[in-house]
Amino acid sequence: MKLLLTSGGVTNASIRSALAALLGKPLGECQALCIPTAEYGHPMCTPASAWRFVAGKSPSPMSDLGWKSVGLLELTALPSIGPERWQPWVSDADVLLVDGGDACYLSHWMTQSGLAAFLPSLPKLVWVGVSAGSMVMTPRIGEDFVNWRSPNGDRTLGLVDFSIYPHLDNASMPENSLANAERWAAGIGGPAYAIDDQTAITVDEGKVAVVSEGSWRYFP
Repeated sequence: MKLLLTSGGVTNASIRSALAALLGKPLGECQALCIPTAEYGHPMCTPASAWRFVAGKSPSPMSDLGWKSVGLLELTALPSIGPERWQPWVSDADVLLVDGGDACYLSHWMTQSGLAAFLPSLPKLVWVGVSAGSMVMTPRIGEDFVNWRSPNGDRTLGLVDFSIYPHLDNASMPENSLANAERWAAGIGGPAYAIDDQTAITVDEGKVAVVSEGSWRYFP
């Protein structure tokens, strides 16, 4: 699996080019599945915001990028229908578009649904995360970002070896300052990136790269 880990979605030409490179073909030839599950674990999210993400009306450009097809994959439903139903849907997709919300809640349902265990068998699939949809791939998110209380605390899937502090210097999130990111990074216990909404991190065959038309900081 290849990763495009964003803070604010596909917000500029550089991130879109990086996405096309990971896919290996034009976006208009690709089948996408949207995953809004993380929204339900965060107190600031609503059914309306989940609908906006799926419908391509979200502030985070994802579903509205000109895909060949777009479908909905709701992880909370998967345990009740069985892998013989949903695994072919994921296998047929070129890209998973994963919304933000609460990363611990998303991690829980990725594990409970079986999706987390299934993803390593799909080396060509591209995962595109927004905020929590990116943070879920990291080892820890830090207490600052925990809303839904998981038995695992602030630990998430750990499919990459670095953590992510999203929405750096976002005007609508004044608490997401560089000073707070530095404090967060000091307690995260591993390497980390603070990224703004014009920045993304790609992971392809173990190689990590930053794609940015904005601001970011690496904390070793």
